[in-house]
Amino acid sequence: MTASSGRRVLLAAPRGYCAGVDRAVIAVEKALEQYGAPIYVRHEIVHNKYVVQTLEKKGAIFVERTEEVPEGNIVMFSAHGVAPVVHEEAERGRLATIDATCPLVTKVHKEAVRFANDDYDILLIGHEGHEEVIGTSGEAPEHITLVDGPEDVAKVEVRDPSKVVWLSQTTLSVDETMETVDALKEKFPQLISPPSDDICYATQNRQLAVKQMGAEADLVIVVGSRNSSNSKRLVEVAKLAGAREAYLVDFADEIDESWLQGVSTVGVTSGASVPEVLVEQVLEWLAGRGFEDVEIVKAAEESITFSLPKELRRDLREEAAALIAERTGSSRE
Repeated sequence: MTASSGRRVLLAAPRGYCAGVDRAVIAVEKALEQYGAPIYVRHEIVHNKYVVQTLEKKGAIFVERTEEVPEGNIVMFSAHGVAPVVHEEAERGRLATIDATCPLVTKVHKEAVRFANDDYDILLIGHEGHEEVIGTSGEAPEHITLVDGPEDVAKVEVRDPSKVVWLSQTTLSVDETMETVDALKEKFPQLISPPSDDICYATQNRQLAVKQMGAEADLVIVVGSRNSSNSKRLVEVAKLAGAREAYLVDFADEIDESWLQGVSTVGVTSGASVPEVLVEQVLEWLAGRGFEDVEIVKAAEESITFSLPKELRRDLREEAAALIAERTGSSRE
């Protein structure tokens, strides 16, 4: 089947791994290489089933709570960030730590601390229960109120309408966030915006590419896991952009052939925590069904990289052993 058949694939660019995810995944691999298994990771390092399974095979152990890590071990905090109380838990548990929090999430944490120190009420736009929201809220729990979409605005109350600021989870839909901000500004006209955009560059760029191809695509396939906020937002953005249907899949074998009925143009993209190998498998699957013609839809260039966590420059096994020795010594006194 050739391009003359009228079947084509629109492939979004950029797609897949962002700088923060790339940094976090490499950090786990480097830690395993330097210190040997096991390396404990609190929560999934990134929200992608394939990545987690691959790292588990290499010796990473994923846990939900810090208390699950045996003392004297190394624990890594995921790209989504953690609250200060988690660092305290690790210290009490005599654990050496590696902080793989995405620097863009760290920026939001610092903004929360700064505005809390200035006694502002902080309205955090985000999804309840998401690890990033839990981490950011933990920086200043007395000052932060979660706003989970425009429908939450009516019940928001603040102490002083002249001292209120909004921050956001980094992986939200840009349009949905601004809809929430507009509703908040209507209620609190003196609402202050963060000094710089909280929604990360990668989230915005991937949504922009999907907007550009969504109007032309009959079907959009988003490669990503169901617990990935930014991947789920891409499905929503595709439908709003005009795609007749949009689906989220972890792997190519999850695609239903019935989705292709009456379809001549398929858009393909992937969330910010998705390795390119999974996209390649989807393209192969589509090519085997006549969708061989691939056109790139480029929305932006990306060149951002982040340095690895500084803790990887130290001998953390030795540090963990010293923490155990310190506890043993103090218990004898």
